[in-house]
Amino acid sequence: MSIVSLSIPKTLLKKVDHYLKEQGFANRSEIIRQALRAYMSESRRLNELQGNITAIITLVYQQEAKRARITDVQHSFSPVVLTFLHTHFEEGNCIEIIVAKGEAQIIKALIEALKVNEQISEVKVTILN
Repeated sequence: MSIVSLSIPKTLLKKVDHYLKEQGFANRSEIIRQALRAYMSESRRLNELQGNITAIITLVYQQEAKRARITDVQHSFSPVVLTFLHTHFEEGNCIEIIVAKGEAQIIKALIEALKVNEQISEVKVTILN
């Protein structure tokens, strides 16, 4: 097995260690391997989408994030963004739900533009059709 070194913010590492114990993973490597498998599986499913689709995209980010960067992405994909909901769900954290409808390739590009924003801690996608 290959050894890979990676940098993780302390807050994320605390969460990893918490889930490691809670979910019964043997060590950090195993939980990270499982997360990578899940990420690759989701990416593969998204890449296979074609035609017109409807998607619900859920974002989680810290309240102090520069929301303008997130809004700019939504505006650049305005032809497929139908609506969004923004709320504070925990102290210091925001959740944003985007409903998008249109060509799969454009919605996939929207999702990727959100995923590369380091201010967003989670991006979850639900495909409705």
